[in-house]
Amino acid sequence: MSGLSLVTMIILYHALSLGDAGVWVFFQSVLILVDTFRSGFITTAFIKFYAGASPQRMAEVAGSAWWISLIITGILLLLNIPAYLLIPFIHDESLVLFMKWAGLSYIFSLPWFMATCILQGQQRFDKLLYVRMVNQLSFLLGVAALYFAGSINVLGVLYVYLASNLLTSVYVLLMRWTQISNIAKRTTNGITELFHFGKYSVGTTMISNLFRTSDTFIINFILNKQAVAIYNLGQTLMQLVEIPLRSFAATGMPELSAAYNQNNRSTVIGTMKRYTGTLTVILIPAVILGCILADLPVYLIGGGKYVGTDAANVFRLFLTFALLYPADRFFALTLDVIHHPKVNFYKVVVMLIANVGFDWLGVTLLGSIYGIAIATVFPVMIGVMIGYKALCRYHPFSLGSIYVTGYQQIKAWIKPWFNNKPGNRNPLFDVL
Repeated sequence: MSGLSLVTMIILYHALSLGDAGVWVFFQSVLILVDTFRSGFITTAFIKFYAGASPQRMAEVAGSAWWISLIITGILLLLNIPAYLLIPFIHDESLVLFMKWAGLSYIFSLPWFMATCILQGQQRFDKLLYVRMVNQLSFLLGVAALYFAGSINVLGVLYVYLASNLLTSVYVLLMRWTQISNIAKRTTNGITELFHFGKYSVGTTMISNLFRTSDTFIINFILNKQAVAIYNLGQTLMQLVEIPLRSFAATGMPELSAAYNQNNRSTVIGTMKRYTGTLTVILIPAVILGCILADLPVYLIGGGKYVGTDAANVFRLFLTFALLYPADRFFALTLDVIHHPKVNFYKVVVMLIANVGFDWLGVTLLGSIYGIAIATVFPVMIGVMIGYKALCRYHPFSLGSIYVTGYQQIKAWIKPWFNNKPGNRNPLFDVL
């Protein structure tokens, strides 16, 4: 699905001017940031209480989550009314688009958002794939149709985006994957549990998202829309890292939750180490190859107008510290699972403050997007260390053991390739 998203961005980067591409990127950043209030409140809390529960408990959690989601969506719509009235006083095109269309987007996306939470909690990744494929493929085909018709523009892309969300929600409703009928089985206790967990996880998720988008805000208002497009192209290429990271996180959280619900601390930490270490080892060759060939994907995805810009070097800078991302992601995921969302909240607050501070320093010293790209490594390092210290209080382990575990996992996976026949040993495997 990240691959389909990347193809869509390729078309948009080739078809739109630098300025229009920047408008779309900034619009989506604001839209996703605000929607994080809903997804952050529900997703982690839902999976934590839903995975491995009894059928009766599952129905209670699903109904309670639907009730909270409807309330949050209603609040977003109410807030959108006064925002809409401010449009005549707003001169940023991206913000105008957001104020006009955000409410409709949140309504159209609600059913399929709830379906993804439920399917992830059930570990039905086959169905989850179908949902995301309908959403991404319909958006891709719509954008491609505009492109080949020669009528692509920001507003047309927006209409296609809304239509793809509506189509996906209709699909999950027809497939009966939303469990919307369970709203009648909501309980005060279920709503309270989700609320008290979600009030921390939503803050964590929103600030974490703001941490990622703060770079875009700073570039948009201090530099220009063209710089937003160039910087975002470098970030878009980080799908090389995000694809396995999202996949491992989606499969890892239910497994971590099940271990925690069985009160098995060593299994929780062992599972976290296995996912983190394995993914880090897998990323090493991808990072090296990406740094060597960075100019090629910039040309293929962005087109000739991005050649010679800072996009390739931004991509290289992100890749150099991408090996920290698995630890940051899975430390945070594990802290949520072991019921310490407050630690994650404080961690991302510190990371956001550090990011804004280092971004300002980077722009002041270098006067370009290089300063912002370089500055990103410092809050990531801070986040990793805070997460590590907090998890060690739950069950002690060393940072080095994570990567040893990952290496051993990879070694176990490739062993059959070197020993195809029983009793045969391969000298190359002995070296490994």
